[in-house]
Amino acid sequence: MIRMVIFMNWFNKKVDEITVKERNEKPEKKPIDKDLQKNVAYIKQQFGDAFDVKYRKYNASGKEIIFIMVDGMCNNLLATEQVILPIIEADFTDEKGDKLIHSAADRVSASIDKAITNDLDEAIREAIYGSIIMLTEEAQFAVMFGVQGFPKRSVDEPSTEMQERGSRESFVESFKDNVTMIRRRVRNPVFKTQIVEVGNTTKTKVCVCYMSDRVERKILEEVIERLKNCTIDTVLGGGYLQSFLDTKQPSLFSGVGFTERPDVLTAKISEGKVCIIVDGTPNALIVPYLFVEHFHSLDDYLKRPYYATFIRVLKIAAFLLSVFLPGLYVAVCTFHQEIIPETMVFAITGQESRTPLPVMFEAFFIHLIYEIVREAGLRMPKSVGHAISIVGALVIGDSAVTAGIISAPMLIIVGLTAVSSFVVSTLYEPVAVMRFAFIIIGGFSGLYGIMMGFAAVLVNAAAINPYGVPFTSPLSPTKIGAWRDLIVREDWRKMGKRKMLVQKLEK
Repeated sequence: MIRMVIFMNWFNKKVDEITVKERNEKPEKKPIDKDLQKNVAYIKQQFGDAFDVKYRKYNASGKEIIFIMVDGMCNNLLATEQVILPIIEADFTDEKGDKLIHSAADRVSASIDKAITNDLDEAIREAIYGSIIMLTEEAQFAVMFGVQGFPKRSVDEPSTEMQERGSRESFVESFKDNVTMIRRRVRNPVFKTQIVEVGNTTKTKVCVCYMSDRVERKILEEVIERLKNCTIDTVLGGGYLQSFLDTKQPSLFSGVGFTERPDVLTAKISEGKVCIIVDGTPNALIVPYLFVEHFHSLDDYLKRPYYATFIRVLKIAAFLLSVFLPGLYVAVCTFHQEIIPETMVFAITGQESRTPLPVMFEAFFIHLIYEIVREAGLRMPKSVGHAISIVGALVIGDSAVTAGIISAPMLIIVGLTAVSSFVVSTLYEPVAVMRFAFIIIGGFSGLYGIMMGFAAVLVNAAAINPYGVPFTSPLSPTKIGAWRDLIVREDWRKMGKRKMLVQKLEK
């Protein structure tokens, strides 16, 4: 124990040598000075020699006005027609200072998206995001006109959450476009959004979405508090925030879900959940997220109830196969040969006797090779991705069996496991880790060890309690009323009469 403490202290010192601890205190506001030149000098000091920051001075009715914008983030035509031309052509003879600023914002400019601030740092942040900033002499305020025009990807089909009968729209990197797609589906003012700025350096905008008549206030307040207290320097995607929003209980499972489909997100907030859209990320986070939701999809609600029930049973079976099948095969071949049917004993024994590795190491090795091939195919360019698949099939398949490196039954096990693991794609990460764990457990302790490991997984999942909602509900604790949409899905004539809220699943 003492050695462990000494090692951790030494390791923390080494970490401190190459890292800088971020400060949690909020920066003080920089008030706008009446001296226009001081304000411009401060802005130039912050941006340095950035070539894309443009400063343009004008004279309107004898008053000096300066516009500041970041080239590439603004729509130049919109900025010229709605902001610059109306202001420089307006009559400000009897107005100056703060009065001129308010007059330009309220009376002259045709821009709808505008705001006034007395914080120069806030004005700089808005300029970076795509606003054009107007400053004038003897004014302690600046007006920010939203004329965003930065390049962005158009709305396209979902790449991971494919559905047969659902919408063909998916989220994009612009959080405003994402919110618009939700607003188009919820034509009701109960749909609310709240912006939180996260990241000490990146100042990433995070949009919290919910329905005010359904969300539990304590869940919403806790989500916003966690985002505001998020001690992180850079946020480049929703995954950066997942650990801050997730439960502190160590587990392979997560109480935070994600989706790239606006229709799925709409369904989640209609259940009283809170969704988080991060600017620059084409998917949204969902809290709290339950274990059973991994086996639900939008197609379940667009098809007949009996077929949706069949598909859900199929998904559960595929999940169990992908986790336990390799470990069960190793355990049976190593300790429980009496379970194997007599007609298969000689075939399996003959195949395994010709391989150089024990069954456990063979299973571990072949699944490791499969994960390597999968990762290579995922990361390689599309032009050579098919080549990786072909090479992997030849090496792992025919050549490996012919050379006697692996047995044919093991190859069947790998194929079934690989296909089953993609049926519930959102659980692939914990499934991949648990698969290797159960291979080792099955190789050392047989079926008894696998049963103990399964019990440990159940206990760990039941211990997760994100935002007061049990992760395993409505199974544990049991909520019979929620079973109408658990495995067996009821008809919409019954389900559509009453809405189901996530806070009703609390203990």
